[in-house]
Amino acid sequence: MHPLLIFALATLFSLLAGAALCHLIPRLGPPGRALSAWLSRGVGLDLAIAYFTVIPLIAGPVAGARAFDAWWGWLAGLGVAVAVMVLTVCIWTPLHELAHPKARKGPRLVKSINRNVGAARNHSAVWITALAVPLFAMVRLAEWIVYPPLTWLIRLPKYNSAEWVNISRYKFDGLVGHDLIWCLYCDWMTGVWSLGTEMLRNVESFWCPIRFDSSKKCANCRIDFPDVDNGWAPADATIADAAAVIDAKYPGPNNTNPWFGHPARLTVEGKPADG
Repeated sequence: MHPLLIFALATLFSLLAGAALCHLIPRLGPPGRALSAWLSRGVGLDLAIAYFTVIPLIAGPVAGARAFDAWWGWLAGLGVAVAVMVLTVCIWTPLHELAHPKARKGPRLVKSINRNVGAARNHSAVWITALAVPLFAMVRLAEWIVYPPLTWLIRLPKYNSAEWVNISRYKFDGLVGHDLIWCLYCDWMTGVWSLGTEMLRNVESFWCPIRFDSSKKCANCRIDFPDVDNGWAPADATIADAAAVIDAKYPGPNNTNPWFGHPARLTVEGKPADG
């Protein structure tokens, strides 16, 4: 049997077995429910996401490079890994729907959206969104390896990532199959992106508190970066004005340095992020 085919079958089995285990664990009493809760938040969720998405995307190119003595072997392995991940979803989805016939036959998000834009457009669109999985995985990696040193070096506030990066929509009644898998994806994606945005607010206001020259850009960015309207120096000011903002907003060596136009948030120490 070809090595890449062996990889594909082993990966398919591993992913389906992992999905089955996710369904089984909460049914194993209090220890199982505790483990399920851990796998739904923070580090536990990071490991689960890595198992189902990141590891296949790394193992595929490695397997392909070993299977083919050519430069394109890694690309073939990546293609096989992606195909197996898609196949896993396509196998799990109808099985999960068959296991919940009442929900499958009742009102569903997929049915409503299909009526709105058409089934072909809807399903094509959700699969296109799956292309962003590596991007969100990289953002999450940056939250682990790029931001933490800044909390020590320049005293940016620390965050309990489990309060942001978690999933809970699997508890919502009636979400099955297609609806469930994509809602869990959005659940994870939203938390990762929101935490990254929060961290970036701290970085931007601390190092570059200067309004953009484009008024349109300022208007567009103020939702994600409220300090645009809460103290950044005007674009036509001087560098002395920008330095004065830093002196005023970050007044001492014993304070944390959060973005300054926001209500207090709790840090991992349980203290307000603004000191």
